[in-house]
Amino acid sequence: MITRDIEERIIQRLVANKAVLLFGARRVGKTVLLKNILQRMSVNSLVLNGEDQDSIKLLEQRTIANYRQLLQRIELLVIDEAQNIPEIGLKIKLMLDEIEGIKIIASGSSSFDLQNQTGEPLVGRSTQFWLFPFSQHELLQNENMLQMRQNLEIRLIYGSYPEQVLIENTEQKKEYLREIVSAYLLKDILTIDGIKNSSKMRDLLTLIAFQIGNEVSYDELGKQLGLSRNTIEKYLDLLTKVFVIYRLGGYSGNLRKEVTKANKWYFYDNGIRNAIINNFTPLALRADNGQLWESYLISERMKQNFFLGQNKSFYFWRTYDGQEIDLIEESSGKLSAFEFKWGDKTARPPKAFSTNYPEADFTLINRTNYSDFIL
Repeated sequence: MITRDIEERIIQRLVANKAVLLFGARRVGKTVLLKNILQRMSVNSLVLNGEDQDSIKLLEQRTIANYRQLLQRIELLVIDEAQNIPEIGLKIKLMLDEIEGIKIIASGSSSFDLQNQTGEPLVGRSTQFWLFPFSQHELLQNENMLQMRQNLEIRLIYGSYPEQVLIENTEQKKEYLREIVSAYLLKDILTIDGIKNSSKMRDLLTLIAFQIGNEVSYDELGKQLGLSRNTIEKYLDLLTKVFVIYRLGGYSGNLRKEVTKANKWYFYDNGIRNAIINNFTPLALRADNGQLWESYLISERMKQNFFLGQNKSFYFWRTYDGQEIDLIEESSGKLSAFEFKWGDKTARPPKAFSTNYPEADFTLINRTNYSDFIL
């Protein structure tokens, strides 16, 4: 059993008449995390599931009397897959306002705002957490530093989804990841009004998968898929809200030749990315080692940021004359720049960057020192 990094922080934020909202993609371990929290807290609890019609019926009548009866002697209410319950934000708000001492934790495999379920009703009444596939920091509970380095290729190719990590047979790993992509990946998006073309969404993900680490043109994607720029932007936004991909924008301190309007897109998990393009070839036979390495490092760094609550901002940096840096971190006004190299190449900060940001740190991350970067 691997304890998730955010477990303790969630327990600390479960206080009377407040809610915790736990977001994360399907199969990243939300239900297991909720069960662990319930075990540790040892309080009278009620567990509901938004995919169960009986649970939906229990919450259907949005009245104080109904909820007082339902939650009599209940200290902790847990609602899994809460985004499937109509008006869940308003219902949670009513419980928090009227049921003295109640604590609520609600999880969802998509951002609740995807269906305008929470948002305004829970402003000031909730704390949000995000759960992702295992981080390398979490995996160190079951492996030492030597094993971490020995398993690096597995992480780059198969990712870190919890169930996949426990599978030893590589063919079964591939089968599991393909199942995730085909059966779960787009499920939340395709239930939303107006999103009916699953093949276009899959094609868009495939194009993004081949372009990780590169700047993406919405107009070019639209031409390739026969979709408008607005539709492309809408689909990409929805994919971020179900925690499949995330965006890096260009950093600028108002240097005129900096690229600021372009975006790069990455997958939270390399295994999902490789399943989408159906490529689980060993690293020695691949041409995209650099892309996988960059994607892995940035995703691990972002997991670290979420789990530790560091509130860093992430960007890439490039000028119109081709000078570039893979990752820029901004925290409390301080800039840190990182360049990622899979091989043994050296790297120095681009002249334009060091001239305009002399106080910024610059670090080359390779296979020798990467553990310091992600742990």
